Amino acid sequence: MAHGRITGWATHLPEKRLTNHDLAELVDTTDEWIRERSGISARHVGGKVSEMSTVAGRDALAMAGVDPGDVGLLLLATCSSEQQFPASASIVQHNLGLKCGAIDINAACSGFVYGLVTAMQFAAGGVDTILLIGSDALSGLVDWTDRSTCVLFGDGAGAVVIQRSADSPTMLGWDLMSDGSAAGILSCEHGGKIFMNGKEVFRRAVLAMESTARNAMETAGVVMEDIALVVPHQANIRIIDAAMKRLAIPREKAAMVLERTGNTSAASIPLALVDALDNNRVAPGDLVLMVGFGAGMSSAAAVIRWDPPSS
Repeated sequence: MAHGRITGWATHLPEKRLTNHDLAELVDTTDEWIRERSGISARHVGGKVSEMSTVAGRDALAMAGVDPGDVGLLLLATCSSEQQFPASASIVQHNLGLKCGAIDINAACSGFVYGLVTAMQFAAGGVDTILLIGSDALSGLVDWTDRSTCVLFGDGAGAVVIQRSADSPTMLGWDLMSDGSAAGILSCEHGGKIFMNGKEVFRRAVLAMESTARNAMETAGVVMEDIALVVPHQANIRIIDAAMKRLAIPREKAAMVLERTGNTSAASIPLALVDALDNNRVAPGDLVLMVGFGAGMSSAAAVIRWDPPSS
């Protein structure tokens, strides 16, 4: 029986880059204040989900050597579509010339892992090729007068191609969770701006990341020492450090792009994953733990064994 595995990947960031020094001209803040509290130095803004997704998706398909006509399903993880409906996935499907089902998945910052788990289930069910994209344009939802939130968010997209071509399972364990009692601590109403109770998000996020990561590893039958690379949601360096400490995993094992991208929600994990892959931080057979949290409050983790196709 064939199993799903990642065979291609790509990312896209909008051209416009906003540094902390640029933000200091908009609100009462400084580069030092932002970096100390978040670990962020710059972010990209001015993106659109459908446009960023199209570029990242096209490049990922090209890397995998997949013809658009061979894609059996498009999954787009996003919480910031340009329109309420139709799904941005439908627009991206048309842009890429795909002839398949296309749906949006909204689990906020956990969306890419939700999508990865979903894609692997479809692969197990017989879909040969799936395009999974994580893409968000949060700069359009930010209140640029609120220094507690406007310094955190950015835009971006990351895509992976999943093909049913591995000899053994590559997804060893996963965990998906949502706690709707915390829905009000991080939200954005239709036509509104992002609201965040920072202290409560921090507290719950650290615990959620630890819990979902442990559940996924337990299902996979692995322990912390087995993990070669952790790809955490790139929200805040303090959250990442606290979660890694509770998991007893050294920060050197974490894939990080936060400093130059900010929090890009569903794009965050694929952006960090692709950066790690492009910098040869993952070898065949390595175990990779992806873990995130987001509005909802959603959380998700997955353990995969890296099994790239033969070149």
